[in-house]
Amino acid sequence: MPRTHHRKQEAPPEKDDGCRLDKWLWAARFFKTRSLAAEAVDGGKVRIDGDRAKSAREMKPGMRVSIKNKDMQIEVEVLALSNVRRGAPEAALLYRETDESQRVRQQAQETGADQFAERDRGLGRPTKRQMRDIQRFTGRGKID
Repeated sequence: MPRTHHRKQEAPPEKDDGCRLDKWLWAARFFKTRSLAAEAVDGGKVRIDGDRAKSAREMKPGMRVSIKNKDMQIEVEVLALSNVRRGAPEAALLYRETDESQRVRQQAQETGADQFAERDRGLGRPTKRQMRDIQRFTGRGKID
């Protein structure tokens, strides 16, 4: 009996008219993995049009996405959708950073506000004096 080779049917190409929020964040390269993107969304670090969102939220061009991370705070407008992670130049075409977001990031960079609590690795714990200075500067905690 001759063997017949069955052709494997190809899956239909993915439509870019619908995309989950966590997949889009991953494809746009804001997070290294999709699970990290989903964690950020569930933790309230990602907002869509000012409201908290869920990972499965359907994305549409024109939405405003605010992403708050320990390293950055950025607000972008969705220009295109993708369920596939590609290179950085292609990922940058999926969104446009808002003018206000750019201004805030630039101002934080100039004033050094984004680096006020950074300490070089290996310096150990802050001394009592350094802790008082940190508390005075940040306005948090007990000040003697």
